[in-house]
Amino acid sequence: MTETHAHVTWLTQEAYDRLKEELDFLSGTGRAEIVKRIEAAREEGDLKENGGYHAAKDEQGKSEARIRQLQQLLESAQVGEAPKAPSGVVAPGTIVTAKVAGEQMRFLLGSREVAGDGIEVYSERSPLGEAINGRRTGDTTSYRAPNGTEIPVEILATEPFPG
Repeated sequence: MTETHAHVTWLTQEAYDRLKEELDFLSGTGRAEIVKRIEAAREEGDLKENGGYHAAKDEQGKSEARIRQLQQLLESAQVGEAPKAPSGVVAPGTIVTAKVAGEQMRFLLGSREVAGDGIEVYSERSPLGEAINGRRTGDTTSYRAPNGTEIPVEILATEPFPG
C-alpha cells in the first residue's frame, strides 16, 4: 500500500452512483422539503416554543452536514477497484476476521459508505484500524482504547471485500 493511497476512499461505481443519488436528492428535493417545513412552522407564530420549527431546523442542520460529507467524499473518491493487498495482508477494502480482546469478530476495514448495510465496518483511521493495517494473518498486536486500556488483537484471516 503506497502512501498516496493511504487516505483515498475507493468506491465501486455502484457505491459512487448510490451516494451521488443521495447527494442529488438531499441538495435538491430534500433541501426544498425542509425549507417548506421551516416556513410552515414559522407561520405558526412564536418560534421559542415552536417544536415543529426547531425540529425542522435541526433536520436542516443534519441534512446540510450530510451534504457536505457526501460532497467531500465524492470529490476525493477514486472510482474503481482498490489496489489489491497481497493475500493475507490487512488493508482498506479487506474483510478481517480477528480475535479482539478475546472475542472473534469479522468486519470490513474501510468506509461505511462503501459497505452499505450488513457488515460491521472499522475505519483504517480508528485505533483498531491503525493497529492492524498492514499486518498479516497470524500477527498479534494491540491498540489503546479511548479509556487507556490496551486491547490485544490477533489477525485470524483476511479476504477481499466483494463490493
